[in-house]
Amino acid sequence: MKPLSGIKVLDLSRVLAGPTASMILADLGAEVIKVERPTTGDETRAWGPPFAGGESAYYLSCNRNKKSITLDIMRGYDILVKLIEQSDVIILNFLPKTLKKLNLTYEDVKKIKPNIIWASITGFGIDSSLGNEPGYDVLIQGLSGFMSITGEKDGPPMKVGVAICDIFTALYTVIAILSALRRRDITGKGAKIDNALLECSMASLANVAENYLISGEVPKRYGNQHPNIVPYQSFKAKDDYFIVGVGNDEQFKRLCQVIGSPELAEDERFKTNPKRLENRDILIPILEKIFIREKRDHWIKLLKQAHIPSGPVRNVKEAFSDPYVKEREFVQEVNHPRAGRIELFKNPIHMDGRSFPIYRHPPLLGEHTKEILLELGYKEADIEKLSKDKII
Repeated sequence: MKPLSGIKVLDLSRVLAGPTASMILADLGAEVIKVERPTTGDETRAWGPPFAGGESAYYLSCNRNKKSITLDIMRGYDILVKLIEQSDVIILNFLPKTLKKLNLTYEDVKKIKPNIIWASITGFGIDSSLGNEPGYDVLIQGLSGFMSITGEKDGPPMKVGVAICDIFTALYTVIAILSALRRRDITGKGAKIDNALLECSMASLANVAENYLISGEVPKRYGNQHPNIVPYQSFKAKDDYFIVGVGNDEQFKRLCQVIGSPELAEDERFKTNPKRLENRDILIPILEKIFIREKRDHWIKLLKQAHIPSGPVRNVKEAFSDPYVKEREFVQEVNHPRAGRIELFKNPIHMDGRSFPIYRHPPLLGEHTKEILLELGYKEADIEKLSKDKII
């Protein structure tokens, strides 16, 4: 039995943050019904290439284990009401003005299902002065401070290579929903969840945020270096880049032994991490000149023998080819009705010695519309008319 078996989730969200949150709940056993616009569906279906059987890789990445129904929400509101009545959770990412227009505010939905867990994801929160401003990941990366700390020291601000603010918000939303479900088990009460990409992203600044709050100093870009630990970064060997992560002074002593420069560990400028931080512009060039003399694997082998965290900087293909990744069965082949056999990455959670397999391919647009409507009590003739009227 999966942890969320018996929980029903109505997913009215699009793009990445909301669909990722609902996908995680589906992975854990919840029945997730994805509501999409007739004809076009979730806009990410067209975000490509690459495509597999007409489905974009982007869409496939965040919609496994769900069912899809197409529905014009305004014209088919009575159908939506029936879906809400049988749901435990509803996930939305509409702006506040759109929620009101669609009669989907928390107050509206609570009248239909008093103990509903209503989870909204927006850029700035539904009740804030910026509530009706759109919040795209790249915008939030800029506003949150993420871009200001990403990139080379003397280079321009840089976005992270994936929509990381959406992912952070999805994870916080899942945590909120699970907490609300637990509270409902005890009290019987539902919940209004109002998660903003900006706050979730700023919370994910972690030590960098607290560095600023404590010191008042504006954090800088350090490239692949660390704002609080030295050396903790990538270095260029004779042939390629690799990682060195020195977490304490004892590891630094062992590093100095490995590179044949034990005197560096006794140098007053480098003996402690605060001193190394103060003198990083002196220490790092010394290490760079040493590491460039030998090949990457030479250094990684010696560093691992000395129990100093180290490894190669790999591309995505190399990462997925790692025997460890295969051992953990992170990738699963799935039968898709249009694309045939495709590979999808799985939920990374392991519980009781097992991972959570993919049990349903990312749905085709409206693939389960008829099935869901029949379960709601609609007759074949009703469904034909709804389709003819383009409500579904």
